[in-house]
Amino acid sequence: MKFDNLIKFLHAHNIKFTLVIGIIIIISWIIIAIFASFISPFDPNTLYLDNTFQYPNLIHFFGTDNYGRDIFSRVIHGSRLDLQMAFIGVVFPFIIGNFIGLLSGYFGGIIDSIIMRLLEITMSFPFFVLVIAIVSILGPGLKSFYIALALVGWVSYARLSRSQVLIVKNLDYILAAKTLGYGNMRIIFSHILPNSMTPSLVFSMTDAILVVLLGSALSYLGLGVQPPTAEWGVMIAEGQIFITSSWWMCLFPGLAIVLLALGFSLCADGLATMLNVKE
Repeated sequence: MKFDNLIKFLHAHNIKFTLVIGIIIIISWIIIAIFASFISPFDPNTLYLDNTFQYPNLIHFFGTDNYGRDIFSRVIHGSRLDLQMAFIGVVFPFIIGNFIGLLSGYFGGIIDSIIMRLLEITMSFPFFVLVIAIVSILGPGLKSFYIALALVGWVSYARLSRSQVLIVKNLDYILAAKTLGYGNMRIIFSHILPNSMTPSLVFSMTDAILVVLLGSALSYLGLGVQPPTAEWGVMIAEGQIFITSSWWMCLFPGLAIVLLALGFSLCADGLATMLNVKE
């Protein structure tokens, strides 16, 4: 009965069930990351060489690795870095891309032409290859990863923002604001920006999935987070050698990546449906 009431409440307020599930998953991971030190039963980086390759059991829920480290504790602590990557790796491209898209769509002319040529040049390179190349030049680590995403990831947001601005700037209330003598910056940030952000917000949820997977892939390749730091991609890279004999070393960090990505995917789907965003 309570479940039926919840469904009716969600329908009455146009809140999609997938969005609720996605938010629950993401908030759960955030809570786990915040209280990781209290939840994890062992230090994630302490070596127990007399306790290596333990199967999942009541003491080590996810087993132990080749250094005797508790995988459950490492997965819990690894959530901090992967959530950090998902947040920082989306925020900077989101801000840069939307700002550039606003300027390009609103002013048009030579500014729009220059920005669009720059955008096309950036898009001519495969995204993953370009990020890996930049990280390789700057050196492995999270700082290089964030710089690479900021230099490359803004393109998608700029395209979305520009396309929305081209529509919004010709609406009646924008023309009325110009007639009343409002300045360009006031029109852009007070009227156009709030009404053109929806597609970018929905895309940011999907982009967070890409960032998490890319961050884990770079860590797997040795270009992201460096061992012995607890990070899901690093854990999978360390466990690949033992995957036939100690399958749990790769399984549980892999499931953690899938679950976090599922949370962002459900949020993106729910927001797109609720806000009537068409891809």
